[in-house]
Amino acid sequence: SDYERKPLSRIPTDSFRLEDGFVDRFKDKKAPFGFNGLGELVYYRTYSRIKSDGTNERWHDTVQRVVEGTFSMQKGWMQSQELGWDEAKTQAQAQEMFERIFNFKFLPPGRGLWAMGSNLTEERGLYAALNNCAFVSTSIPEGCNVSKPFCFLMDASMLGVGVGFDTAAASQGIKVLEPDEFNRSTYVVPDSREGWVEAVGLLIDSYFQHGASAMDFDFSQIRPKGTPIKGFGGIASGSGVLESLIEDIRSILQPLAKNGKSLGISTVVDLMNLIGKCVVAGNVRRTAEIAFGPPRDDEYLNLKNYEENPQRLPHGWASNNSVYAEVGMDYTDVCERINDNGEPGLAWLENMRKYGRMGDPPDSKDQRAMGGNPCLEQTLESFELCCLVETFPTNHESLEDFKATLESALLYAKTVTLGHTHWPEANRVMSRNRRIGCSMTGIAQFITKNGLDELKTWCEEGYAHVRECDRKYAESLGVPGSIKLTSMKPSGTVSLLAGATPGMHYPESRYYLRRVRIPGNSDLLEPLEAAGYDIEDAIGQEGTKVVSIPVDAGEGIRTTKEVSMWEQLSLAAFLQRHWADNQVSCTVTFDPETEGPHLKHALDYFQYQLKGISFLPKLPAGAYPQMPYEAIAEEDYKKAITKISSLDFSTKKDNQPERLPPPDLYCDTGNCTPLK
Repeated sequence: SDYERKPLSRIPTDSFRLEDGFVDRFKDKKAPFGFNGLGELVYYRTYSRIKSDGTNERWHDTVQRVVEGTFSMQKGWMQSQELGWDEAKTQAQAQEMFERIFNFKFLPPGRGLWAMGSNLTEERGLYAALNNCAFVSTSIPEGCNVSKPFCFLMDASMLGVGVGFDTAAASQGIKVLEPDEFNRSTYVVPDSREGWVEAVGLLIDSYFQHGASAMDFDFSQIRPKGTPIKGFGGIASGSGVLESLIEDIRSILQPLAKNGKSLGISTVVDLMNLIGKCVVAGNVRRTAEIAFGPPRDDEYLNLKNYEENPQRLPHGWASNNSVYAEVGMDYTDVCERINDNGEPGLAWLENMRKYGRMGDPPDSKDQRAMGGNPCLEQTLESFELCCLVETFPTNHESLEDFKATLESALLYAKTVTLGHTHWPEANRVMSRNRRIGCSMTGIAQFITKNGLDELKTWCEEGYAHVRECDRKYAESLGVPGSIKLTSMKPSGTVSLLAGATPGMHYPESRYYLRRVRIPGNSDLLEPLEAAGYDIEDAIGQEGTKVVSIPVDAGEGIRTTKEVSMWEQLSLAAFLQRHWADNQVSCTVTFDPETEGPHLKHALDYFQYQLKGISFLPKLPAGAYPQMPYEAIAEEDYKKAITKISSLDFSTKKDNQPERLPPPDLYCDTGNCTPLK
């Protein structure tokens, strides 16, 4: 079967190491975390691994692990392909990358900070875990198992990869069949990621193969609830969540089989959403889903109408739902729904396939693209994964300095493409495309400081430099140039480390409280309390604390109240024209009363300038208690900041080395729905 445990193709590793004297220079240097301790808290909460002596990594430790892991992948690849290896040259490149990550000029994705250079890549070869996102089409080729796209989404999600999917299978007339109840088979589920995925695959396929045995499952080998999960971290949920998923799948497919029905849109999305719900309940790191469907199909468009589909309420949250918009279509019906609850989002597949940057002539190089990732900053083929990196233009003094950062950032992402996954379909696509996403974040801060025309210059010259660097490194690594190179990701916790506004989005307020949830028994609490931060019990989450951190987004910065829907769309189009050859992830916040009636007209104009967009109606302030962001007045900020002293996490020891913090109950950007 596709998902039984099999040996992974690991890059032969002759480990690369930074010179000891170089790393020593940073051991006592204070890392420039952003936002009054928020960045440092998020780092220790989310990305600092446990070292062999039981202490947490400090920032220089994490950067060293990531950089050495990156160059070890390169070295293993170069030696295995007999391409030669220049130790002195790469030592200089590695030191350059170290300094630029340490000083928050660029950062790998969060999963890269967590996994790169760890045993996940160095020993187990799980390079898929280094990728941010993926897409899979549910279109089932003749002779393939119906379960394949569902299993791929589950497997990738359990590795923390966000996955997009379409509803193509619903148009293939695939009959749901009754399994043979008189010829039952029992699958003993192994205590592994592969075992869980295999169980789901066997069950789904039993409803689509003539004469297939009815499936029973033995869950006795699955570790008990509360057992630590090695490698990825977290606490085992026990077999209960998988058992629930098995029963949920049966409850959906069995009635369809009895009534001779075919696989439909609702069933496709239900199965994917139920899988996502199981993955999160299984204590796996945060992931996300996005569904893409037809723009005029009421069944699809009403999936999140819980008055009409109340049975979907327990799992419908698991994906953002977007439509494949068509250039020239009538947006009236879609916009009425958006004005109500912000969905669906829109993806113009025609533009995704036809264009790189929208300001360049069409090149049609992405004709095999079929969708995108959950935050819609990447164009993707089916089974394609992609690695994204973030650069921070505001942390640079000059364009030349920024170009040097872009080179290091591209080299990191290009290196990730060297690592094969355990999915042959994905390896074929990724080896051909080598798609990456060099992103910028803190755009609102850059515009405030330098102006829009300077941003245009940095975008244009930066993009040209990225293309030149890709040509150079593709040649030296002996791989194809990347089909596309740049994007604008929405950003989340990674931007918090550097004290940057997320992606291209403006803050809700210059001054605000940023609330972070951490376990009630976390050893992070003691230094936070000593430094004077406000800490309270989380409402509705027993055993969890909420830390409130006062933040100043920067002098002169405008807020979402001052930036109209039209300006947000214009900025997205600007970045799609001058920077992103993949896509721009943008969630436009709008006033349903004053701007809602203009949505249709806005899309009529911007459909020619964008590849994807989503919208979010503005919520009233204080819509629910302990919101992750709460605007405050300047005097309240100043009062809060005077109570806080310097944070010192350096002497902490983790008393829960395998426990992960509960994720924040929201999406960092308002764009992608985290499975939470």
